Amino acid sequence: MESTWSIQRQNKQMQNEVVLESSLPLPLFKMGKVRDVYNLDDKLLIVSTDRISAFDVVLPNGIPHKGEALNRLSAYWFNETRDIVPNHVVDVVDPRTVLVKKAEPIKIEFVVRGYLYGSLWENYKKGKQVGLPLGLKQAEKLKGAVLTPTTKADVGHDVEMTKKDIAKKIRKALAEEIEEVCIRIYERASKRAEANGIIIADTKFEFGFCDKELTLIDELLTPDSSRFWPREKYAVGKDQFSYDKQYVRDYLLSIGWNKQPPAPKLPRNVVRETSKKYIEAYQRLTGRKF
Repeated sequence: MESTWSIQRQNKQMQNEVVLESSLPLPLFKMGKVRDVYNLDDKLLIVSTDRISAFDVVLPNGIPHKGEALNRLSAYWFNETRDIVPNHVVDVVDPRTVLVKKAEPIKIEFVVRGYLYGSLWENYKKGKQVGLPLGLKQAEKLKGAVLTPTTKADVGHDVEMTKKDIAKKIRKALAEEIEEVCIRIYERASKRAEANGIIIADTKFEFGFCDKELTLIDELLTPDSSRFWPREKYAVGKDQFSYDKQYVRDYLLSIGWNKQPPAPKLPRNVVRETSKKYIEAYQRLTGRKF
């Protein structure tokens, strides 16, 4: 097996390029839409590439520095929340690569929402969202964050779940513990983000078990797993400017793409502006230079 130093050196050589494939000389565990995962016995090496997906389709060209921004943000938030719940991080190998413990995943995405937006807003308009007061507007802040879990589909779209659905899949006590953890992390992260001028509208968490202990896994509070809004541009009752990949989605919708592969190539200006968004999100959320 190649040494950690050698992996670091190889990845550093890739850092000034758009990294679509990491291609390390290690056994491939899984190639996701964005990340390449390598098998290291009881651990995994996760490389965040510059790939970007929209409407469940990976686009042909990547976004420079996206993988590094995602990995560094996740590492930051894992460190900031480890007193709430253990996480899978063993070591940050380099800016786009992390060594983690293998976990037995819970195949549920725990989505926490603090604002009435996205699918929550669409359901609310149709009268499908029980428990929220009448008369709320799009993008309005909720009195308290709510959990709206979904299935984690390997293929196709995730499906919304109720608390009863979760209780059937995992123990009720475990479901309640996870909900409490999710809300605590969201509230802490939201306070810190707002102090830096960013609103976290919603985000998703994933969990698993490491040595029978509940463990936070996957990524954490990144533009790919969250909606980040600049506070100075926030206004109730309309669509919001966002640091996530909505900029790319909006472009694809504007050209009439049918959301089926193959995806069209992004023009240079869209790639450049999207890259800037990822970098700015990292800098504003952490207060650190990229």
